Amino acid sequence: MKHLICEVCESDNIIKQDGLFICQSCGAKYSIEEIKKMVSEGSANVSRGTIKIDTSEELANLYQIARRAKDDNNGENAAKYYDMILIKDPTSWEASFFVVYFKAMECKIAHIQIAAISVSNCIDTVLRLINDYVENKEKQSEAVGEVTTRCIILSNLLYNAAKNHYEDIDISIRQNYTQEMVNNCFSATNIMYTLGDNIDSIFESIEGLNNFAVLAWKSGIILHSGIMRYLTQKDSNKAHIMTYATKIQKYESTYQLPEIDENTTNGGCYIATAVYGSYDCPHVWILRRYRDSVLSKNMVRKNFYKHLLSLKS
Repeated sequence: MKHLICEVCESDNIIKQDGLFICQSCGAKYSIEEIKKMVSEGSANVSRGTIKIDTSEELANLYQIARRAKDDNNGENAAKYYDMILIKDPTSWEASFFVVYFKAMECKIAHIQIAAISVSNCIDTVLRLINDYVENKEKQSEAVGEVTTRCIILSNLLYNAAKNHYEDIDISIRQNYTQEMVNNCFSATNIMYTLGDNIDSIFESIEGLNNFAVLAWKSGIILHSGIMRYLTQKDSNKAHIMTYATKIQKYESTYQLPEIDENTTNGGCYIATAVYGSYDCPHVWILRRYRDSVLSKNMVRKNFYKHLLSLKS
């Protein structure tokens, strides 16, 4: 028998069972007829006794299904198919990001902090994949813009879900849950800070992409300011915000830090048009479309919808 290498996981631990060749590492199955046909048609590469199966058509089909689920905001299916893509193509920034993104979108209140941290943790990998494997600079910009827009949507969704849940708690016991709310909100805020920092670091030499870092930092400042009244170490948090204001001013010298009111909670009301600077910006359009097609129809997310009313259609 030829020495087989699994196309999915590159393991050579493949055993014939019940008429199929089954990879013992990932479970991929190959029939004898399928392999013979691939070899005869030239769609499998044979080198030194190794059969490598061409799965490009299957991968294209998976992308089509995953993107359809993404556009339909079917988070469960999108995450499932992007996960399948990631097994076959670990260099896919799209799959690496949206597997984590859609799982976070579906999280429950109790898991907001974990979901937000998982997104922050994947950002560096996703952006490096874009930098290393997306050669066209225009496509790179589109990819970074997509990640930025989606992160803005997600961070605000998690942030406002945490705050609204906290404000729904009976006032007599609400203070017992203040720290939990702060932890959740700051984890959501940190998505924006982390995104901006990584864009600035990885794409520093590429003109124009620093605009996305600025957008992320601005969003982080707005969210951070919105929980200032609940924070005990106000001076250190103000210094943290000022650090990001200075980073913004590196690219936007006219930027002025919004006044931080320690007695208000309105800072979390994110106005995308104000951050992006233009009603006609394509990323604002994405947010508007998301608002109208999903948020307005989903009662679970109705509170987040309130905070996007400034994007008038």
